[in-house]
This record gives sequence, C-alpha cells and structure tokens, in this order.
Amino acid sequence: MAIPDISNQFSLDVKGLTDLKRQVHENSPQGIKQAAQQFEALFLQMVLKSMREATPHESMFDSDQTRMYESLLDQQLAQVLSSKGSGTGLAAMIEKQLARTNADPQSLGDLPFTPPARPYALPGASAPLPLPQTAGGVSNLDNLPPADSAPPAARDFVNRVWPHAYEASRATGIPAHFMVAQAALETGWGKSEPRLANGRPSYNLFGIKAGRSWNGATVDATTTEYVDGTAQKQVERFRAYASYADAFRDYANLLVSNPRYAGVVGSQDAAAFARKLQQAGYATDPMYAVKLERIIGGSALRQSLNG
Repeated sequence: MAIPDISNQFSLDVKGLTDLKRQVHENSPQGIKQAAQQFEALFLQMVLKSMREATPHESMFDSDQTRMYESLLDQQLAQVLSSKGSGTGLAAMIEKQLARTNADPQSLGDLPFTPPARPYALPGASAPLPLPQTAGGVSNLDNLPPADSAPPAARDFVNRVWPHAYEASRATGIPAHFMVAQAALETGWGKSEPRLANGRPSYNLFGIKAGRSWNGATVDATTTEYVDGTAQKQVERFRAYASYADAFRDYANLLVSNPRYAGVVGSQDAAAFARKLQQAGYATDPMYAVKLERIIGGSALRQSLNG
C-alpha cells in the first residue's frame, strides 16, 4: 500500500502519525521508510530550534507570537526537507535499523543521532572572557579566546563566588551558574574587578554604578560605554562592597526590586536570560547578550563547576 508523501502532511497531524505507527508494527516497508523520515524531521527540528535560540531577537517584530509561528514553520520545513531527501541522511540509517529490528519508533535505543550521556554537575558554561570591565559588560570580541580554552583563574573564581551565587539564586529564581557567568563576563573571571585607591577590592562583580540613591562606599573606574554604537572610554563611579556576599545580595535586590528586570527574574533558559537582561538596559554593549550566553554555554564554567 502506498503511503502519502509526508511533505504534504501537516507536521502536527496526530492521526497521520498514529496510522504510521500502526503500519510500522505491521512491518510495512513503506511505513518504515516514512517513520525514518519522521525521525529525521524531528532531529532537524531540534537543529533549527537551536539555531533560532542562538540568534539574537531584538527587532521590533519580535514577540512570543512570532516565535510561536517560527516554531511551526520550522516543524513543517524539517518535515519537507526530510521527505525530499534534503536532510542529513539520518533517515536512511534509521530505516535500516527499523527494518532490521522492526522496532517500535518510540523505543529505538541507540540510533546514530542519540548523543552519549555526559556527566554534567550543572547545565551550562563557557569560554573565558578575560576582558576589561565595562559598566554593564565587556566589549572587545577580538579578545575572545578559543571556545575550548579555560583561563587558569576560572576555577578559583568560581569557587570563590559560587556559595554567594547559590544564595542569590534562592532569592531570585535565576540559576546560580547564570549569575556566575555574568560576574565572569563583567570582571574577566575576577581579573578586572574595580579597586579602591588603597588597592582594596571593591567586590563589585556586576558593574553596578553608584547612582544618587546609593549611600554606601564607591570606587571610580574607567569603563567602556557604547553611545550610538560607538565604544567610548569613560570614568564612572561604581558601588563598593565589603564582600562578595554583599555584592550578590545587592545584585539580587536590584533585579527583584526594579520593574524593568521583571522578565529576567526566574529565567531558566540561558538565551532568554541573556537577551532579556540586555533588553532591560543592563548594558550598553550591543553584543552583551551574545557574550553572556557564550559563557553560560561554553566549557570554562562547566569545567570549573565540575571541579
């Protein structure tokens, strides 16, 4: 019995998928072929989704609604690519395995696209960014080291700040490693933390400036601000703390108490956290979200957290 071309089938057609499962159980060669195409389409959807998440969404047309329709478009596109043989070639390998075992498509075991398990202590991490501090982030992409390298000071930095990030996470709902990554971005893994005139550290890990409402100690430091897309060196006054614990508490209080960061608090997705933080105006660096997401998702932080 001939099976319709899945490129003409709506990607969310549940009845069509149910019929397909039944035909695979009956060991239909055509059904097995189409099931393999559906699995390849699923893999392509994951690839397209990752590409979308890695792309900054900052246009005036970006919204939850447009992202939903993009997702539907990607699902249909993945299905068309797989059915036309324009995908990755996984369908052919999956078809051979299905034909050999007559397996249920929901329990295929270790197919070629199944990634090996990796013992991560925590999700996320990144390439080091030993760059000068800015008022809300660092700014020179030319200084970014290879993604697989890790600065010697990264593990020491993470060990020093992790307990305080954990406490701030309990107050904000933001994953602790997101905040450690932001502190690493702001200070180049602790190398560019502003210092007082007597050489004492300011413990300011997040580039928070001392506005008119700040009554505590301060420190003046040179920073890079972007004005109309152009980097400019400026001397600004920043908050100074007595400890890293105070710095994380003040950072958590800033995000929780300021309405413009309402979309940031509680973010569990690295891309969304970085994007919303930049959209809220935390930094003037136009590449801030990209840099932050790279640190969260790279190797240096992960290696440091894994010890």
